[in-house]
Amino acid sequence: MSKLFRIVKADSASGRRAVKRLAGRGAKVLNAKTRRRAERIVRAVRKGGDAALLSAVERFEGHKPSSVAELRLAPGPEDEGWTNLPAGFADALDRAIQAVEAFHQRQVQPGYWMESEGVELVERRAPLRRVGAYVPGGLAGYPSTAVMTVVPARLAGVPEIVVATPAAAYRSRPAVRYALARLGVDEIWGFGGAQAVGALAYGTESIARVDKIVGPGNAWVTAAKRAVAGDVGIDGLAGPTEVVIVAGADADPQLLAADLLAQAEHDPMAAAVLITDRRDLAKAVRRELRSQLEDLPSAGVARAALEGFGRALLVAGAEEALELIQRLAPEHLQLIGPKAEALAERVTHAGAIFLGASTPEVFGDYVAGPSHVLPTGGSARFASALGVEDFIRRSHSVRFTPSAAARWATDAAILAEAEGLPAHAASARRRLESPANSATTQEPA
Repeated sequence: MSKLFRIVKADSASGRRAVKRLAGRGAKVLNAKTRRRAERIVRAVRKGGDAALLSAVERFEGHKPSSVAELRLAPGPEDEGWTNLPAGFADALDRAIQAVEAFHQRQVQPGYWMESEGVELVERRAPLRRVGAYVPGGLAGYPSTAVMTVVPARLAGVPEIVVATPAAAYRSRPAVRYALARLGVDEIWGFGGAQAVGALAYGTESIARVDKIVGPGNAWVTAAKRAVAGDVGIDGLAGPTEVVIVAGADADPQLLAADLLAQAEHDPMAAAVLITDRRDLAKAVRRELRSQLEDLPSAGVARAALEGFGRALLVAGAEEALELIQRLAPEHLQLIGPKAEALAERVTHAGAIFLGASTPEVFGDYVAGPSHVLPTGGSARFASALGVEDFIRRSHSVRFTPSAAARWATDAAILAEAEGLPAHAASARRRLESPANSATTQEPA
């Protein structure tokens, strides 16, 4: 029996095992060994600063710089590599940036002021001061990730945006260099992995620490982000990409296969799942996958993903499909066909939803507008796409007039006493003695 894109009934024993494996695959990526090794690297950089960072770069990236200054990268108009940009790339990137800016501009919100009977409340919203964006450089180059992280941060008003990306990928991919220059990023560090996360989180003698780290990465990056969470903000713990496609009888097997392969080629651990009530459609998609793999340059990676986490799950109907979607909480969800698309309003666990055969997830990667930095590994149950809010810090101020303080003091004291906090209660009750509300003179503070 071929391991490529197995077809199973979702409610069968093998189907339940497949769903359980898909739902729990994050543990296979972020295993204990990877976490421990990443934590050691982070601790070393935190303690050893520049020297430890240089040692990690030499050990894990095969480059031996004499100083951290050598790792600073600076693209500019004189970059000769830009002559090797793909045809039309610059114009396509400009249009993509405009789409991302247009979508996220609506997320920019001011603070607010409210007053009621002597109580004044103000919410203040301010951008984070310094943010680190990680741009991966493994199996592919990702200028799109630069766009999807830098644009929302800039719209939020972040004054310092620093990018870390593996130097080898940066130098070999003019599209990445061009995108960073087009976005105006002027602080770029040529290193990746757990050492990049450690340096951004804690700083070194040469690199200032950041307030938050965003952007996807491999298992080492994710494990390192987990290790530094709490000392620095993170956007989430990203795992390998995933797509779930729900389709019915009228769906085109060629398009479905193409959309599944678009995610499978990212990573051998990527998940590409079809949910359908038609076995004949699942078989047709599997045939198409085999056919399209033959001419695909990234076939090795895609085949591994389809064998490991590629499945067609056969369901009895829309309700069973919805149950599977909610359980898997996929990063990307494509709904194709009237019955599938009708589920959109009921789905609460998905990073992003793509409606109709004309809306492949690939458009979300590049040109739709919303950030493609999305929750993975089931975290769409509680997490959201990266956006302007991720780069904003909210604070508030409160002012009570003396008369409002007297009006609320008793309630506050009662609640405090119910919690067993007598000093809290006493602090509240003293506002009953305010000169503005009583003849009793307050004692000096």
